[in-house]
Amino acid sequence: MEQQFEAVLTGSDTPVNGIVTQINNGIYQFNALDGSLQLTIARNEHGNWERIGGSEPFFSGWVDELAEQVKGSL
Repeated sequence: MEQQFEAVLTGSDTPVNGIVTQINNGIYQFNALDGSLQLTIARNEHGNWERIGGSEPFFSGWVDELAEQVKGSL
């Protein structure tokens, strides 16, 4: 069963509310409730979180912000 939890990313004007789903072992996808943003992250070979997919444009800080919320949900 997929793990899901609510998350909030800091938008340019307002917070972006969404749901994070673990879609594979170590891969997490954020989908905004309003459909405005999709962001997929995973750890690279060095153990650092990186963006591996999603919508444009995006803020680079969202990767760290989402990774912190993923770690907090484990």
